[in-house]
Amino acid sequence: MKRIKKMGLYLLSFLLLLGVFIILFINIDPAFGGNPTKEQTEMYQHLNNYVDGKFINEDPTEFVINSSDASLMNEDSASEAKDRNPSGPIPVSAIDWNKIKSENDSLTWFGHSAFLLSIDNKKLLIDPMLSPIASPVSFVGIKRYEYSEDIMLHLIDEMPPIDAVFITHDHYDHLDYQSIVKLNSKVSHFFVPLGVSAHLFRWGIPKEKITELNWWEETEYQGLTVVLTPARHFSGRDPFNIDTTLWGGWVILGNKTRIYTSGDGGYGPHFKEIGNKYGPFDITLIEGAQYDPSWSDIHMVPEQSVQANLDANGETMMLMHWGAFTLANHGWNEPIERAQKEAKKREVNIIAPEIGETVLLDSDLHMPSTPWWDF
Repeated sequence: MKRIKKMGLYLLSFLLLLGVFIILFINIDPAFGGNPTKEQTEMYQHLNNYVDGKFINEDPTEFVINSSDASLMNEDSASEAKDRNPSGPIPVSAIDWNKIKSENDSLTWFGHSAFLLSIDNKKLLIDPMLSPIASPVSFVGIKRYEYSEDIMLHLIDEMPPIDAVFITHDHYDHLDYQSIVKLNSKVSHFFVPLGVSAHLFRWGIPKEKITELNWWEETEYQGLTVVLTPARHFSGRDPFNIDTTLWGGWVILGNKTRIYTSGDGGYGPHFKEIGNKYGPFDITLIEGAQYDPSWSDIHMVPEQSVQANLDANGETMMLMHWGAFTLANHGWNEPIERAQKEAKKREVNIIAPEIGETVLLDSDLHMPSTPWWDF
């Protein structure tokens, strides 16, 4: 009996020490980011989407549903999905910097939800997660797929000056410490949802280079109209700061091109609201991968993504949140296959350029005749 009590005491002491170590590590390592200041949280108190120190969704949202509901929603989820990772290096396109630096409106995808846009000759980055691992530490986390060309190695060094970076939320696969630090000297301005500036402050981004917005807030930037729009998701970089920062999508309106990117999130009525207020869009970038029945409220399946594009009044859509990291139990290229099938059924124009390929937005946008992901 005494031996059992002694072992229990040792175990409790170990767990307490481990907890102290984890808390200290989170506070010391800058990759975990910062926390909104007292002044910031006081400003949020009057907002409809901020309750008891947390941001909330417009629609009731569950992060995990019970297993019986999940099995009814997707019978395929009962077993381990095949081909969760590519069987070999993903074919990618060599980056055409001359095309990117031209005055043409264009889009270049770097995998997952990272894009370089050129709108009205302004160079804009969306969710530039450009590191090889989605994690606060280099030794544990989700690794980026292997690409046929190492286009990511010197990507930031080769980029032209960036007019603005747009962050949708603070999860590691969207807001990357290493990428932001490397980009700082190249970027004129950062646009973020409420509270996300706390991370950037800790990483050395000057306050005057950051604009924070709430849902539906608009601002003008170098002739562009910029709007943070609602999304049905959540935030947090450690267990202690869940939902203390906001999440969302972005509307970016130029002289010739109108773009909407959804950010992460489940399907909801906000897509129609966005379409009614700011559509039509020349192109929408819609999240539709890393889905699972257990978190159906916070990530869409591809069929919902196609519907979201229709709701938002998008003329052409591109599926994102795939092609870089495996975060869910489905085939790595299943999202685009399902989206392509649904788009054909619904008569929606969908494009799927190679990672690294630059698409001119004033040209005829169409699906590749040979799917590059089929290898």
